[in-house]
Amino acid sequence: MPLLWLSAIILALATAGFFLGRARALASVNGSSEKLHSLPSYYGSNALMKSVFPAFGAMLLWMLVQPLFIDNRVAQLIPDSEIDEGSSIGLVMSEVRRTADGITNAINAGFIDDETLTAGQADLSDVTQRLKDAGQVVTNDITQPILNAAQEYRALSETSRSVMTIVVLLVALLGAGWGVIQSGRDFRARNVVEQGILGILIAAASVAILTTIGIIFSLIFNTIEFFSLYPAVEFFTLLEWAPSFSGRGGASSLGILPLLWGTIYISVVALLVAVPVGLFSAIYLSEYASPRVRGIAKPLLEILAGIPTIVYGLFALLTIGPLLVSVFGEDGAGWMGGGRSVMTAGIAMGIMLIPFVSSLSDDIINAVPQSLRDGSYGLGATQSETIKQVVLPAALPGIVGAILLAASRAIGETMIVVLGAGAAARLSLNPFEAMTTVTAKIVSQLTGDSDFASPEALVAFALGITLFVLTLCLNVFALYIVRKYREQYE
Repeated sequence: MPLLWLSAIILALATAGFFLGRARALASVNGSSEKLHSLPSYYGSNALMKSVFPAFGAMLLWMLVQPLFIDNRVAQLIPDSEIDEGSSIGLVMSEVRRTADGITNAINAGFIDDETLTAGQADLSDVTQRLKDAGQVVTNDITQPILNAAQEYRALSETSRSVMTIVVLLVALLGAGWGVIQSGRDFRARNVVEQGILGILIAAASVAILTTIGIIFSLIFNTIEFFSLYPAVEFFTLLEWAPSFSGRGGASSLGILPLLWGTIYISVVALLVAVPVGLFSAIYLSEYASPRVRGIAKPLLEILAGIPTIVYGLFALLTIGPLLVSVFGEDGAGWMGGGRSVMTAGIAMGIMLIPFVSSLSDDIINAVPQSLRDGSYGLGATQSETIKQVVLPAALPGIVGAILLAASRAIGETMIVVLGAGAAARLSLNPFEAMTTVTAKIVSQLTGDSDFASPEALVAFALGITLFVLTLCLNVFALYIVRKYREQYE
C-alpha cells in the first residue's frame, strides 16, 4: 500500500477514535460534561494521540530498519566472484537495488514479465535489453547472481511493505480502541494529553540533535566506504586533484590540499573585504550615528544578508570579474587572464559577509557598559580615543567571535565560488588565477546520474566530512570566545 494511503487511513482511524472517545466520555455521565474530570475534547484527543503517534512511530521505525535488514539478507546471496578488485559489497548492492527498481518499473510498464525472469533460466542479455528499452539505467550486462539477488530484494521488499501495512494499521486501531476504552468519568484525560504534548515538544526539540547525529553518521559511514577504495593517506597528502574514475575506482589522484588551499585563500580574501568594512560600519552605527540615521542605515545594511547567494555569484561573474579584467587584465597590468579568479569570488563573498560582521559587531559594541565610556570621558579622553582604547579592547573577544563565525560562513559558500572562482584545483599564490573550493567540488561530484555508492560520489562525502570538521572547529572556537565575553559583561 502506498504511504500516502496508509497515512490517510491512520488519520481516519485517529479521527474516528477522537469522536468515539469524546462520545463515550459524555455517555458515561449521561451527557453532563461538568461531571467529567476533563473537557470532553481531552478524551477524544487522548484516543487520537494514542492512535496517531504510535502508528506513525512504528511506520518510521520500520522504514529505517527495513533497508538494513533486507540489504543484509540479500548481501549473503552475492558470491565473492561478483566483487571485483577495487570494488566493494556496497557497490554491488547498489547495482542490485538499481536492477530491482528497474525490473519493477519495467514490469509496470509492460516491457518485461515474471516468466522472463525465471531464476536460472532467464536470458540475461534479453533482460538487460528490455530494461534499457524501458528507460531504466543499466550500467552493464546483468549477471545471474545479480538478477537472483534483485529478485530476492524485490520479494523481500514487497513482503516487508505488506507486513508493515498490517502492523501499522493494527497499532493505529489498537491505540484508538485503547483511548476509547479509557474514556470514562474518572479518567484524567487532560493530564494524559498534556503529558503527551510535552513528549511531542521534547521530540520536536530533539529533531535538530538527531538530524546532526544522522548527518555525522552518514558522512562517517560513506567516508569509510570511500577510504576502503582509495587510500586516506594519499587523500590528505597529495598535491593534485585529478579524478579519473574509470571502471570501479580508476587511477585517480584525489589530493584534497589544492581544494583546501582554494577554500582558505578565497575565504581570506573575503574576510579582508568584509572585516574592515563591517567593523567600521559597526563603529559608526553604534558610536557616531544618530538614532534616525541608525534606524535607516542598519536595516539597509542588513538587506545584504537576505540576498540569495546565486545573485552574488551572478554579480561576481557579470560585474566584478569584467571590472577586474579591465584593470588587471591584458589591457591593464596583465596579471589576470579571465573574469573568474580568487579575487572575483573573494570580493563578492566579502560583500555578502559585511552584514554578518557589522550586525554582530554592532551588538557586541553596544553591549559594552556605558560606565566604561563615561570613565574614559571623565579622564579627558576624546570620543575617538575612547573607542580605540576602551570600547574596542573591551569588545575584542566578541568581535573576534563574529569574525570567526563569518569565516565559517565563507568556508561553506558554494554558488559564489562556482560562478566567480572557476573550477581549477591548483596551488598558487596568484589571486588573479582561477581556483576552486571543497564545496564546489562536492557539487560537481554529486551532479549527474552517478550512483551514491560509486567512487565519484563517495569522494564527496570525504570532502564533506573534512569541511564539516573544519567549520565545526571554527564555530566551537568562536562560540567559546563569545561566551567568555558574555560572562564578563552580562
